[in-house]
Amino acid sequence: MKLWGGRFKSGVNELVNTFNASISIDSRMYKEDIIGSLAHVKMLGRQGIISSKDSEKIVNGLNEILKRIENGVIDIDNASEDIHSFIESTLTYYIGDEGKKLHTGRSRNDQVALDTKLYVKKYLIVVANQVLNLQTVILNKAKENINTIMPGYTHMQKAQPITFAHHIMAYAEMLKRDYGRLLDCYDRMNEMPLGSGALATSTYPIDRNFVSNELGFNNPTINSIDSVSDRDYAIEALSALSLIMMHLSRFSEEVILWCTDEFNFVELDDAYSTGSSIMPQKKNPDVAELVRGKTGRVYGDLMTLLTVMKGIPLAYNKDMQEDKESLFDGLDTVLLSIQTFTGMLDTMKIKKDVMNKAASGGFTNATDVADYLVKKGEAFRNAHEIVGKIVLYCIDENKTIYDLTLDEFKSFSPFFEEDVYKAIDLITCVEDRSVMGGPSSSSVQNQISLLENFIGEKLEVLKCLK
Repeated sequence: MKLWGGRFKSGVNELVNTFNASISIDSRMYKEDIIGSLAHVKMLGRQGIISSKDSEKIVNGLNEILKRIENGVIDIDNASEDIHSFIESTLTYYIGDEGKKLHTGRSRNDQVALDTKLYVKKYLIVVANQVLNLQTVILNKAKENINTIMPGYTHMQKAQPITFAHHIMAYAEMLKRDYGRLLDCYDRMNEMPLGSGALATSTYPIDRNFVSNELGFNNPTINSIDSVSDRDYAIEALSALSLIMMHLSRFSEEVILWCTDEFNFVELDDAYSTGSSIMPQKKNPDVAELVRGKTGRVYGDLMTLLTVMKGIPLAYNKDMQEDKESLFDGLDTVLLSIQTFTGMLDTMKIKKDVMNKAASGGFTNATDVADYLVKKGEAFRNAHEIVGKIVLYCIDENKTIYDLTLDEFKSFSPFFEEDVYKAIDLITCVEDRSVMGGPSSSSVQNQISLLENFIGEKLEVLKCLK
C-alpha cells in the first residue's frame, strides 16, 4: 500500500517504484515507527481527534504487529515503499479500516524525522557504552604497565622515555572527547519533530507536548519547517563517529607497527590475527588494518550526507531519503570497529623487556642530560649544544650516553659529576617527569584515577537516557 495515490490516474513505472523505495534501508526502524505511532495515536484519542475506541483498537493492533515481527511471525515485505507504509498497511489488514485513521494529523515527513531521531538516539547510547568499554580495557592495560618503560616518539623518531601506560592513556583522553561529542549530539537532537506535518503543522488540535513526553524527548521542536528539513543531527552524529574512527585508526597504526619484527613491542592474540595463504610464517594484524581501512568508509558516509544536504531548499525534498543509508552504515561500521578493536586490545600481549630495551637506544635520555647541566648552572642553549656534541661523539664511537665514562663527560663540560648516571637512568628520566600529565608513576596513577571516575560517572549517565 502507498500512503498516496488518489491524485494519480495510473501506477508508477516499476523501475521508478524500485528507485523510489527505501524499505531495504529503513526496515530496521520498524520498532521506532511503531513506538512513534503508538504515542501519536494515544494522543489522537486523548484529544478526541479520533474516538477512544478506535485509538485503543489501533494501539492493540500496533503492539500485536510489533510482537509478531520480533517473534518472526510477520516478515517485512520488501515490495512495500518504506517501513511506514508497510506498518500502516499491515495494521489495516489486521484491524480493518480503523487502521487508516492512524495517519491523521501527521505527514510522512515528520514521521520519518521522528523515526530516524528515535533510532539514532538509541544507537548513540550503544556506541557511547562501547567507548566506555574500550576505555575500561585501556584502564586495565595502563594499571598493568605503569612501570613499563618504552620510547616515546616524535616524527617517528625516538624522542624521550615514557611508559606504555602513559602512551595508551593518551587514547583514553581522545575517547573522553569522543564520548562527550556523542552525548552533545544526543542532547541537541533530543527534540521531538512529530506534529510538524509536511512542513506547516496541522489543523487538528494535536498535543505535541504529550507525544514528546511519551517518547522521552526533552521538548517538541519549535519550527515546523526546520523540523522536517533538518538532518544536522545525522551529520553531527557522523562527524562524531568519524572522529572516533580517526582515533581508532591512529591507535591501529601503532599496533600494526608494534607487531612488526622491527618493533616487536606486542603480540596479538591468535583470535584477532590472520595468516597468509602462501607464507606460513605470517601473523597479520588484520583487525587493526581493517579499522584503519574502514575509517575512510565512515568519512565517506559523512561526506555523502554533507553533499546531499548542501543545496536543498526548504522544506523536505526527496534527496533527503539518501540520509539513512550513509547514516546507518556509519553507525554499524563504527560499532563493529570499536567492539572488535576492544577485544584485540584486551587480549594483546605487551613485551615489556623489548620496550625497555628499545627505550635504551636512540639517545632518548639526551634531553635529561641537558636538564642535568641546566640544574647545575649551565644556560639551556649552551646545554643543548653540549649534548648535541655528546650525541655526535657517541654515534662516532658507537656508544650510548650511558656508556660514557665520567672523564668523557667532563671533556664536554666541567659541570658533570658522578650523579649524572642516576640522572640519565631511564627510570629517573621517567619518574622525574612528575608534572601533571607526565609519564611518572604518580602522574599516571592520577590519570588512571580520573579515568576510573569518568567511566563510573558516565555509565550512570547512560543508564538514565532513553
